[in-house]
Amino acid sequence: MNNPHLSGAADEPAAGDESDRRGADRYRTVWRIAKVKRDGDFGLWRVRNISDRGMMLAADVPIAVGERLEVALSDTVVIRGRVVWSEEGRCGVAFDEEVDVASVLKQLAAEQRAGDFRQPRLPVRTQAQAVTDEGASQIELVDLSQNGAGFVHDGHWEVGKEFELVLAGDIRRKAIVRWSRGGRGGLWLTQPLERSDLESISRFQS
Repeated sequence: MNNPHLSGAADEPAAGDESDRRGADRYRTVWRIAKVKRDGDFGLWRVRNISDRGMMLAADVPIAVGERLEVALSDTVVIRGRVVWSEEGRCGVAFDEEVDVASVLKQLAAEQRAGDFRQPRLPVRTQAQAVTDEGASQIELVDLSQNGAGFVHDGHWEVGKEFELVLAGDIRRKAIVRWSRGGRGGLWLTQPLERSDLESISRFQS
């Protein structure tokens, strides 16, 4: 019997169960970033592979066996399950309900071709610094992705404004205001954030 940690399966099928064996055989190797919701936290984790019954995720934050996860592969594809093993920055998740992995991957590919896919954004409420030639000021962020952030403002952040964004842990990125209306706006980061910086939003919460 294959080692489930090496094969990537969340758990091993029972001997003689044809439907379980078929599901386990259909795991696909993928390299995709997913938004993972856990108890009181969100993060961006990497999907290593996925099958009809489970998936392997990679993240360096502590992950407890038995904890429940909600994994959003896109805005429309969300799968729920529980952690059945965890070691060395990887974990296996067994789904609450079996999925048709071929259909899921087909749907994700169709969304990407249609332009409906957008990078997963993490909900935050945090203060950051906006540093310009005139000095530093506070800016309130309401979501974060690897390439951008949403923020709220009092009307003085015009489209095209450039500044250095300073996040918790002295993470610094050049930012440009891409849109601004009704007291809200969106930033584009000229250099993406590291995924490892976004494995847990707890560090950014005010």
